[in-house]
Amino acid sequence: MLGTDKSRGYCLEMICADFLAGANLDGENPEILLNSVSRYYRFLPGEQRQAFLENLREKAS
Repeated sequence: MLGTDKSRGYCLEMICADFLAGANLDGENPEILLNSVSRYYRFLPGEQRQAFLENLREKAS
């Protein structure tokens, strides 16, 4: 794969976002998207879990 670590990370992020967006289109059931995000969250290390939650709080306020 060509590019820097940052560009490869961005590509992976876009692939995941595309997958998750498609999950919501499956019968228009938002529970599928919530389940996908929940499974993804469980794979994050502790520090990244905390950063993820902080990011959600910022966007919610």
